[in-house]
Amino acid sequence: MMQTMETPSVFVDRRNYDHPSAPPLVERRQFANSHEGLSPEAKELALAIDRYKLTHRRRFISHEELLLVIKSLGYHRDPQPAG
Repeated sequence: MMQTMETPSVFVDRRNYDHPSAPPLVERRQFANSHEGLSPEAKELALAIDRYKLTHRRRFISHEELLLVIKSLGYHRDPQPAG
């Protein structure tokens, strides 16, 4: 004998659209402290990337976003001489 389960005919959307740009009060993802053993400069970059990800609610960032983070730390490239 085969049993079937009834499924509700109405979809309940539990997502909150009232504040789409507001960051969550508590970050649910767990970040491991993988910054041990890094040089101070590398640790500063890693922490800046983590802050960017949390602020913009991104798990992964693009190369352009990485460049923005690096520039926000003060990096600039001198123009290369012609010739």
